Amino acid sequence: MTQLLIEGRGLSLTRQGTAILSNVDIHVGAGEIVTIVGPNGAGKTTLVRVLLGVLAPDGGTVTRKPGLQVGYLPQKLHVDPVLPLGVRRLVTLTKRASRAEVDAALVEVGGLHLAEKAVSGLSGGEMQRVLLARALLRRPDLLVLDEPTQGVDQTGQAEFYELLRTIRDRRGCGIVLISHDLHVVMAATDRVICLQHHVCCAGAPRTVAGDPEYRRLFGPAAAEFAIYSHRHDHGHDLHGNPLPCDHDHGHAHTHAPTASDEVRP
Repeated sequence: MTQLLIEGRGLSLTRQGTAILSNVDIHVGAGEIVTIVGPNGAGKTTLVRVLLGVLAPDGGTVTRKPGLQVGYLPQKLHVDPVLPLGVRRLVTLTKRASRAEVDAALVEVGGLHLAEKAVSGLSGGEMQRVLLARALLRRPDLLVLDEPTQGVDQTGQAEFYELLRTIRDRRGCGIVLISHDLHVVMAATDRVICLQHHVCCAGAPRTVAGDPEYRRLFGPAAAEFAIYSHRHDHGHDLHGNPLPCDHDHGHAHTHAPTASDEVRP
């Protein structure tokens, strides 16, 4: 049986007479990727803050594994461009670590070549990998990522989510994603929770993609974006440039269909 990492039951939160969360149930187990989707203002980030103990709910309970270690990637991290901050320093700002530990974390996210760069010179995709390395230094039982590919191009999004699956498989940690990148995330996750202050629907990606509530929130085309995938015989670098590789090492690659793509049923 999968080890339970965190669970919320009947979570409710009201602010200024408006229900932000209403009787929300959620649980995340070890080795599971759970994605919370919903329109802007649906309460996604608030739900995560309640789960992590940053906010206290008005109703309901939260249960966490004793000693739960959490690695968190914020939605946006502003770094003053005039601040002389290097990647190694950023990675160790909130946790002391040896050079070898920092390098190992950067290797795991494919970012060792960024180690000596200034943070101000990083692209969006590079920054997210550095922040992920920073989170991994905590040896987390649970990774929480809030809109992790905001500002990253479509190819970079798919590569980042593929990296998350690899980390999950290697470490056995649980992962919670908050995202609007439905065309990529739905195929990269084990379970989806569709939130609009309450849980509209939840389950496996294909189940949620066909749910009337999901289609009502995101439109009928959302289901096609959610389940489309194909295979490549190449990889990509952090900027989305193709990298040739053997046919035997091609990888699954999910993206939104374009006019030239054949959408599979």
